[in-house]
Amino acid sequence: MSTIEKIQEELDVLIQETKKHEIILHNDDVNSFDFVIDSLVDVCEHTLEQAEQCSILVHHKGKCAVKTGEYKDLEPRCSKLLELGLSAEII
Repeated sequence: MSTIEKIQEELDVLIQETKKHEIILHNDDVNSFDFVIDSLVDVCEHTLEQAEQCSILVHHKGKCAVKTGEYKDLEPRCSKLLELGLSAEII
């Protein structure tokens, strides 16, 4: 096995070990657009534009991935969204 092949194999393993997860925000009939937008800005560190686009996608599509990353970073964010009364899950 060449050095390049070995490095590529090690890189592939590393990528698999740091598999990314997503917080999925689901639509509900309770929370206002403004509340959802403010929550995404505060909890997920979205820009105002990102939060607005996500809230529109959630409204029309029923759900949207609002944050991607490692599970240990996403878990407290998802918990905060749930505490705020939003419907979210990590996949």
